[in-house]
Amino acid sequence: MDTPANKPCIICVAITGSVPTKADNPAVPITVSEQVESTQEAFEAGAAIAHCHVRNDDGTPSSDPDRFARLTEGLHTHCPGMIVQFSTGGRSGAGQARGGMLPLKPDMASLSVGSNNFPSRVYENPPDLVDWLAAQMRSYRVTPEIEAFDLSHILRAIDMHGRGLLYGKLYVQFVMGVKNAMPADREVFDFYVRMMRTRAPQAEWCAAGIGANQLTVNVMGHRAGGHTRT
Repeated sequence: MDTPANKPCIICVAITGSVPTKADNPAVPITVSEQVESTQEAFEAGAAIAHCHVRNDDGTPSSDPDRFARLTEGLHTHCPGMIVQFSTGGRSGAGQARGGMLPLKPDMASLSVGSNNFPSRVYENPPDLVDWLAAQMRSYRVTPEIEAFDLSHILRAIDMHGRGLLYGKLYVQFVMGVKNAMPADREVFDFYVRMMRTRAPQAEWCAAGIGANQLTVNVMGHRAGGHTRT
């Protein structure tokens, strides 16, 4: 699969997730000021979307709206024009607390539309919570980035968008390389790209590789005409 001529590749930068700590790597940005500084460096290097998590003072993951508000203010000041995307991931909170920051009206927010196994836990996304998060995003005009850990998540997202349950243009991210979930496999990747092209040709898609798979998946995504997360 070749990249369509003249189509830009959008780079999304996830400055900090929910798992890495300073003990893992002292360079991991934990505080809001550290995240703003790191995001600005990525923005100046060409990143167009900031995928945002926030942490408590002890480094543990959080869904605290006040921390998201301070991070957003810093990004708007130091990264003008950058798309701000909040995480509603399950490690940062439980139930509707995962969407408590959506009234801040970010440009985008992640949305997992199905459950799957992680290395040591089940990542639960029950239908009622998925529907509530999608409705909150519609209410506040937030475009979801679908976090697809499995084929069923891609098909579910296409169905939801077709029924008007997702705000804005459909944007799906293939998350590859999570143990017990979707592998970073070229044959699987090519199949997902075909699914998007045949069933949602107007949508945009992105590819993210976990850990050692990052660069491999980034290259596959770029060469196939998609976007990438780093």
